[in-house]
Amino acid sequence: MSDFPSTGTFVGRLWVEGTGPVLVHLRAGWLHDVTTRQAPTMRDLLELPDPVGHLKALPDRPLSELAPLLAARESTGTRLLSPADLQAIKACGVTFARSMIERVIEERAAGDAARAAAIRARIAGILGTSLRDLKPGSPEATEVKRLLQAEGLWSQYLEVGIGPDAEVFTKCPPMASVGQGASVGLHPISQWNNPEPEVVLALSSRGTILGATLGNDVNLRDVEGRSALLLGKAKDNNASASLGPLLRLFDESFSLDNVRSLTLTLTVTGEDGFRLEGRSSMAEISRDPADLAAQTLGRHHQYPDGAFLYCGTMFAPIQDRDGPGQGFTHHLGDEVTIATPALGALTNTVRLATEAPEWTFGTAALMRNLAGRGLL
Repeated sequence: MSDFPSTGTFVGRLWVEGTGPVLVHLRAGWLHDVTTRQAPTMRDLLELPDPVGHLKALPDRPLSELAPLLAARESTGTRLLSPADLQAIKACGVTFARSMIERVIEERAAGDAARAAAIRARIAGILGTSLRDLKPGSPEATEVKRLLQAEGLWSQYLEVGIGPDAEVFTKCPPMASVGQGASVGLHPISQWNNPEPEVVLALSSRGTILGATLGNDVNLRDVEGRSALLLGKAKDNNASASLGPLLRLFDESFSLDNVRSLTLTLTVTGEDGFRLEGRSSMAEISRDPADLAAQTLGRHHQYPDGAFLYCGTMFAPIQDRDGPGQGFTHHLGDEVTIATPALGALTNTVRLATEAPEWTFGTAALMRNLAGRGLL
């Protein structure tokens, strides 16, 4: 478990054959069953006044060592699930200057990867890094908007990148996200796509940020590039949202300030020998995570079961894979690993959404399962 923290309060969900989904708490390298009638779901655990105190008061009930579960790939037996269950799965986009420019390029290229390199060079020549330190919604951002409009370069992506309002969208329905070791799915129509390594916040129904995990906001660049109105098709497909491996709750060893300083690494290893490495530093985010949470959940929009919120990424791969100027796109079988020392490593294998395991265990199935186990 050298790639997983030895301290902190980590919780998750484990699929146990013959039982179903079980809440687990990491203790000395082992996952312990912490499912109770008081908190049978992750949603219920995060709604408690003191989730960390609740976990510490529960006795040891060891189920499995964590290490073999982290090593498993596309398992159909006992396996780690996404730590989210009944929560809404939301996401914020264009929260980093670097990825904002890539969204503009996608839009200008109309989803054509072959045109992207020339457009990227032109925009870089005009803008350089002048947008990096802009605070969204500030007078300086308003002036940049005016200048870009005068040059005919204004974009809807620049609007959400440096304007007052964040982009907040639904990544997938509750119960649809996948966990560590699972397949992640690409819609078969996509020919230009990429992983998006992100920090994901866990929010209670009150809007309190309770912890963080890792996420892959799988993205279809050609689909979204054709039209921003295709965002739902580009973002929400079978197995297109991964979370995990576990959720780290805020406690005396980990807080939102720690989240603000995280650096995520991303590694893509292809069956063809291709290797891509990248990083995303939360220190370079344009909007504070607390602001993203407040724009997502509040008096303007309630989520009674809480939410998991992808915070966006600065990573936008441009390394050529299939030919000069064509940039990066996934090949089936790619293994994607997103990691940071504080949260561990999330690894998934890229498949078509039509070939990844179908999503069949939804909210109704969870309720029936818990009722059958006497937990409701």
